Amino acid sequence: MKVFLAGIIQGSLVDADIHAQDWRDPIRRAIEASLPGAEVYCHFSRHPNSISYDLPQLRSTLAEGNRRAAECDLLVAYVPSASMGTAIEMHEAARNGAVILTISPMNANWVIRAYSDRVFPDIRSFEQFVASPQLQSLLAAKREM
Repeated sequence: MKVFLAGIIQGSLVDADIHAQDWRDPIRRAIEASLPGAEVYCHFSRHPNSISYDLPQLRSTLAEGNRRAAECDLLVAYVPSASMGTAIEMHEAARNGAVILTISPMNANWVIRAYSDRVFPDIRSFEQFVASPQLQSLLAAKREM
């Protein structure tokens, strides 16, 4: 089971800055508790200084993240506000049949509506879902499609 953690990094920030990344650990812990043995990949953890990459390295890193998103079985997207990179990753994962769980208040957003198998208003409700048998049922149902 390959899991990809997707979510806002720069968002709509104008300056070379990033949003808080404190959401990653609780989501990772919830997934690891629910899916023991799953390979959980976090692109930001792999590239924490990517905001300072030069253009060739930035392009390579973006392509690597998109490839990994396309190869996952489950993508968890944290989208408190618009995120172009996360939208691309969601598209790639959906195109290849992954289950997509999205944590976002933007449940009217077209990308979120089109690609998410489930949308949660906050991390707490996501944690409750993955701790229940519903995650396994959703994964099994998607595999049968």
